[in-house]
Amino acid sequence: MQGIVLTRIDDRLIHGQVMTSWLNFTSANKIMVIDDQSAADPFMKTVLKNAVPGNVGLGVFTAEKAAARLKKGFKPDDKVIILVKYPKTILSLMEQGIKFEHLNIGGMGAGSGREKFYKNISASEEEKEILKKIVDSGCRTEIQIIAEDAKVDVAKLL
Repeated sequence: MQGIVLTRIDDRLIHGQVMTSWLNFTSANKIMVIDDQSAADPFMKTVLKNAVPGNVGLGVFTAEKAAARLKKGFKPDDKVIILVKYPKTILSLMEQGIKFEHLNIGGMGAGSGREKFYKNISASEEEKEILKKIVDSGCRTEIQIIAEDAKVDVAKLL
């Protein structure tokens, strides 16, 4: 999809690694957070906006509104990072007609129902099934915490 420089699953959304490593690596000028809960929370939207440098645009969308926005496309000079918290958000977007060529997994922390998947990445059985669907769709899916790290092919871990 033209204009998308990174699509990333990271349950921390905007934090130091995204701001330093990935913004520099991609030269992104926009960040699109896609998370229904964050989109419905004015306080969280303010926190996210305050975490982004002034020269980088930020939009916080529900999955439904994001699908419509992605279908519209971007301006030729837009370089957009898409951030989601969960694999199910990517699957939801795919079910709404959005095609992803590449997906980066950067942060899926330990939690209820999740077990260690790879180093500090954890996933539930449901999330592993969703990742398999994403991989099976032809989307190259890799774990890469920061841009300088080696890429790990998720298909080989499933």
